[in-house]
Amino acid sequence: MKIISVVGARPNFMKVAPIHKAFIKFNIEHQVTSIQYPGSSTQHPVPSLVRRSNSAVGIQHLICHTGQHYDEKMSKVFFEDLELPKPDFYLGVGSGSHAEQTAKVMIEFEKILLNEKPNLIIVVGDVNSTIACSLTAVKLGIKVAHVEAGLRSGERKMPEEINRILTDSISDFLFVTEKSGLENLKREGVPDSNVFFVGNVMIDSLIHYLPKADKSNILYNFQLETCNYCLVTLHRPSNVDSPENVKKILALLNELSQKRKIIFPVHPRTLSVINDLNLTNNLNLNLNLNLNLILTDPIGYIDFLALTKNAELVITDSGGIQEESTYLGVQCITVRDNTERPVTVVEGTNQLIGTDLEKVKEAALKVLNGENKTGSIPELWDGHAAERIVKLLIN
Repeated sequence: MKIISVVGARPNFMKVAPIHKAFIKFNIEHQVTSIQYPGSSTQHPVPSLVRRSNSAVGIQHLICHTGQHYDEKMSKVFFEDLELPKPDFYLGVGSGSHAEQTAKVMIEFEKILLNEKPNLIIVVGDVNSTIACSLTAVKLGIKVAHVEAGLRSGERKMPEEINRILTDSISDFLFVTEKSGLENLKREGVPDSNVFFVGNVMIDSLIHYLPKADKSNILYNFQLETCNYCLVTLHRPSNVDSPENVKKILALLNELSQKRKIIFPVHPRTLSVINDLNLTNNLNLNLNLNLNLILTDPIGYIDFLALTKNAELVITDSGGIQEESTYLGVQCITVRDNTERPVTVVEGTNQLIGTDLEKVKEAALKVLNGENKTGSIPELWDGHAAERIVKLLIN
């Protein structure tokens, strides 16, 4: 069996990494040292700890990086942190409008599929690469597995919501992270036989790399004390594409920094707004002189995991960070009006506050004054989701 997994944006890497490791584990356990396909004279080597037989049937797992996120700090560092091999295919599509980006991925990915003729492709998450590669594969008669299926925010103005709905509607295997996903897919008429509740591969990565994160020097480097700082990550267009919103966000962070140190790894989208308008010099906030408010470049996965684990509070609009903070039991405030991950609110430590920054400030101050939300780890978030996915696909 030949399988191609697609990564395109930062969160995709953490989801594909445990799946890749699970395929390698399968080949090792079944003593597969190389794979040869009918009509091909090429032997594809498989990493192995025990080599007894060359006759076993194995899985060739290839990785296609579409290049949707092409900044080195957003891509290359993640491959290094997650110990993923160099991608087998790199499409280099770069930025552009949603239509341009989706079209470029489809055109280039079709060439890969026609040449490689895989049995299956795996797509993860909800970015443009997810729907683009799914559409391309389905039209060529190639089966599609969607990891993180069934998540819904109910907000169709979000491009990610459209990507989720369309990808789920054409996928053959739908792997679900939380029970809301099962309910959403049933309501949309997806056959039960195509849907599998497997847990969360993001949490697989988190559990696997926690020991490495514990050795990170990131807190020392930024002079942060455990459970005595806030971590901020904001990147959604609704929050940061408007210069007026960015001004308000920086003003809020400047105010909260009087209570705690704040570290804010700035997404390229947000940084461009700050740089274009020279906000740090025009707000009269003395941001450059405020040692309690740290604006920094994007941070690699291991160091960011260390920052999340040791934070007193996370303020975010990221879906993945809502999940990670829930598993870690860290207080989280989500600056959005909705979430496609309701389990983090119902069972976890996440508070869905909305985009009213006065309410965000009020909620943040409550946490900093010790009013914490209790939470628990959702079902099947146990570090074995990727193993379940691989077992189901092989069976």
